[in-house]
Amino acid sequence: MPRREHRTKHLFITGGVVSSLGKGITAASVALLLKRRGYRVKIQKLDPYLNVDPGTMSPYQHGEVYVTEDGAETDLDLGHYERFTDIDCSQQSNYTTGRIYSDVLARERRGEYLGKTVQVIPHITDELKAAIRTLDGPDVDIAITEIGGTAGDIESLPFLEAIRQYRQEIGRERGLFVHLTLVPYIRAAGELKTKPSQQSVGILRGIGIIPDILVCRCERHLQQEHFDKLALFCNVDRELVFEEIDVANTIYEVPLDLAKQDLDKYILERFRMHVRDLDMDDWRSMVKRHIAPKKKKVEIAVVGKYISLRDAYKSIYEALEHGGMANDVELTIRQVEAEDLEKEGAKRCLKGVDGILVPGGFGDRGVEGKVAAIRYARENKVPFLGICLGMQCAVIEFARHVCGLEDANSTEFNPDTKAQVIHLMEDQRTIEDKGGTMRLGAYPCRLSDDSTAAKSYEGTQVSERHRHRYEFNNDFRSVFAEKGMRIAGTSPDDRLVELVEIPDHPWFVACQFHPEFKSRPLTAHPLFRDFVAASGGMLANE
Repeated sequence: MPRREHRTKHLFITGGVVSSLGKGITAASVALLLKRRGYRVKIQKLDPYLNVDPGTMSPYQHGEVYVTEDGAETDLDLGHYERFTDIDCSQQSNYTTGRIYSDVLARERRGEYLGKTVQVIPHITDELKAAIRTLDGPDVDIAITEIGGTAGDIESLPFLEAIRQYRQEIGRERGLFVHLTLVPYIRAAGELKTKPSQQSVGILRGIGIIPDILVCRCERHLQQEHFDKLALFCNVDRELVFEEIDVANTIYEVPLDLAKQDLDKYILERFRMHVRDLDMDDWRSMVKRHIAPKKKKVEIAVVGKYISLRDAYKSIYEALEHGGMANDVELTIRQVEAEDLEKEGAKRCLKGVDGILVPGGFGDRGVEGKVAAIRYARENKVPFLGICLGMQCAVIEFARHVCGLEDANSTEFNPDTKAQVIHLMEDQRTIEDKGGTMRLGAYPCRLSDDSTAAKSYEGTQVSERHRHRYEFNNDFRSVFAEKGMRIAGTSPDDRLVELVEIPDHPWFVACQFHPEFKSRPLTAHPLFRDFVAASGGMLANE
């Protein structure tokens, strides 16, 4: 009997009514549940904006830029995908309108369309389908594609048309549409309203997409009448209407809530796939630790320059939460705007915190506030973790106030500084384009045997993700070493300084890479885990 050809199933997730409904968390939750059922899953997001990637966008516009192992600058939803599923994303996990159009126009310039008129249909939609098809393969059972934006957006139309065509080509047994929509509660009327969802589904029907499954975001539980009305007017089977109610404590509760409703079970049944056992015991225990930690409260100050938008430091906050769960402590985060710290002083802004974290960023705004926060951490023996720009600011602070180099700075902020302790990387000096040209993705790092970081990692060979243009100036290595700052991590060829420490301090670690991108709720990143532990006075070697 011939062996049956493996064919990947495809799940398409769309959103309606309003943006920021949580499609990314829903997609990540579904992927987790399907993976825990024993299936091999891959996940991607198609974003309808014209930027080729979010790398040149302000965090205020887009939130953080999430970097994959292979160096893709992507949407922050990919962080949810990786944290929930522990499946590494890649260049194939995030496509934008800009990237799709760039590829099509490059082909047109090369004459690959043989004189045809290049149009949205079929050329753009074909390119979108090719992007979806990159997830196909013998090692993928189910591919999940999230469509960014909201049904009805002009820029989303080619994406919706592409998935309509794709499902028609592969058939209903291999393709499913899941629509995430809003059922708002009108407080004055005391009622949940289904009409916005009906209208959202109506928009999809108008372009030929009929959702197979409806997931309803709501702040109050739906009643039987709501389920019946949504099923009737949205043309969805009653048992395939699910609620996704606002969770009380953490987003990591969402998969558990969806599992209680058997959403993943119904998906597998519609795909005609075997419904294997679901084991979520470790996930459930992790959520319990988060909700009801057994140990004392630990307060961490995050001193950043984009504090007003929480999504700008999404992975930082999540990694800190992971560190809190790993130590079974109640973690609170004090958000400190670096510019406010410049005006009000470090003592006033940071008094009473147990640990201080300074994250990455670009540009000189707020840098002096970050430097002041690091000085406060160093002089007052407060555990400190610096990341990317946070490490560079730690170097600047140490150079000024310990090494006596009063003019010390980064050439990013002051090109004329006499003490260029941070300068542009050698291979960046001839680059003029901004997009996709930084040092991006995973690179190896060698740690000193006696370093604090090596104790955390329990090893000296690590790999971490990067996103930067500027680096530690090697001309100052000996000066820093003489004054007590240890070069604790370098590239394998010893050319690039990756991590610095102050041994004469309870816990002072600053790294050029971004460890937050590799932290997971079930396996907190070693640096975040030990930073939180040190902040709570719980490290055994203290």
